[in-house]
Amino acid sequence: MRFAPLSRLMSRSIGFPGWILMRAYRARLAVNPNIELGSHIELDGFPFIDIRRGARLCIGNNVTLTSRNRGYHINLHSPVKLFADREGARIKIGDNTRIHGACIHAWKSVEIGNNCLIAANCQILDANGHDLSFDNVANRINTKGEAKPVVIQDNVWICANSIVLPGVTIGEGSVVSANSVVAGNIPAMSLARGNPAMVVKKF
Repeated sequence: MRFAPLSRLMSRSIGFPGWILMRAYRARLAVNPNIELGSHIELDGFPFIDIRRGARLCIGNNVTLTSRNRGYHINLHSPVKLFADREGARIKIGDNTRIHGACIHAWKSVEIGNNCLIAANCQILDANGHDLSFDNVANRINTKGEAKPVVIQDNVWICANSIVLPGVTIGEGSVVSANSVVAGNIPAMSLARGNPAMVVKKF
């Protein structure tokens, strides 16, 4: 069990009442045995962090989680959401990464590398929630689906409103254009866009 001192979590000015609430929120995160925090984590607004028993969240050093619109260059529809709700599920966020109003949901594993940029309203998930179940579509509602790990390597930029689907690896240095749906692997040093996202240029 690792405890992070409150000094490891910073927040931008949010006024006196918000400051009191933020201190209480930071204290709750710091003593959660399922959360491992690096140093100098900046919270801009209140993220929604739900890490269930048996799951794990690891946040590296100098990570920024932006959950409010003020000062951000496009509209954020929701706060950052980090959700791991199954035994053994793991979310890992590398050093110097910035996540803005995005949802990351892990049933098994979502790993985001160092120096990544995850723009507003992105959805990154390692499971679909249900099986296709075409052999028995009436039973689809009762299925849970299969989880497949997601890996986003170092220095990746995922632009606003994009969706990263289960089983995807995005290679180092690549960029995913806004409003893309990433259903297959993206090689390193590539620009991808579209639905489904396709590589349009390699560097």
